[in-house]
Amino acid sequence: MQLKNNTKQRSGTIQGLRSLKDTLPKNIKKIINKRGHIYSETLNNWKLIVGEKLFEVCYPKSFKSSNKFGVNSLIIMVERGHEVDLEYSKKEIIDKMNSFFGYTVVEKIKFTSFNKIKNYSFKNKNSKESVAKNKYQKKINDVKNDKIKKSLQELTKVFREK
Repeated sequence: MQLKNNTKQRSGTIQGLRSLKDTLPKNIKKIINKRGHIYSETLNNWKLIVGEKLFEVCYPKSFKSSNKFGVNSLIIMVERGHEVDLEYSKKEIIDKMNSFFGYTVVEKIKFTSFNKIKNYSFKNKNSKESVAKNKYQKKINDVKNDKIKKSLQELTKVFREK
């Protein structure tokens, strides 16, 4: 195997197969090394960690890793009115997260409350024109190709539903 000396990110690499970690840029390596994977794993398994009841009223906002003197903390967004329920289960969440990862990941949990926004949608089944806003609807109507016009109307319908 030959060593490459002209790479920009690494000082000495081996030509051939490399691990994925070696091919990543330095900025991404720093994020991964600062325990960025903990937040993503927490998001993926949040329902398992907190349970079905609390899963519906809260979600993890961010994870702050510590330095030598600080503590690892998880910031959780809580729907207004359910803060007390989450406060009582704070210790249980910390224990479940630490047992899930196998070592002490979280030492402190902070809560931030938010108002749940209810989406009221009034659907008009007869006309597709009511789906898009008026300023976009005029532009869609100016399109001469019927397939493209229909596709744009369907696209605006999908965006409106989300």
